[in-house]
Amino acid sequence: MRILAIERDLPAPAHHNLPDLRRAEAAAVWAFTKRGIIRQIWFTTGERRAVIMLECTGADEARHHLDALPLAATGLTDFTLLELTPYDGFERLFGGAVAAAPPPIEAPPEY
Repeated sequence: MRILAIERDLPAPAHHNLPDLRRAEAAAVWAFTKRGIIRQIWFTTGERRAVIMLECTGADEARHHLDALPLAATGLTDFTLLELTPYDGFERLFGGAVAAAPPPIEAPPEY
């Protein structure tokens, strides 16, 4: 299943060594990419938030992997997760059975 993860920065305590954490983050993202967990990753313009496409069995597995990333593990970032399902809108053009409704989307965390 494909999971879309959208990063959200949390307040950074002054004692964190951000350059070292960001380097460790890049290494962890590379390791997940080599394992096929992260399919693609981008940054948004402006706020420079990470947007990650993961391949996992579901949101729980994706959350487990994302929580292991150094910035998330130290409480500097969090992610909103969206489970994706294939687009079934073409059924309206070609007829056939309508697919079941997709599962509900995980609500963003409350802080």
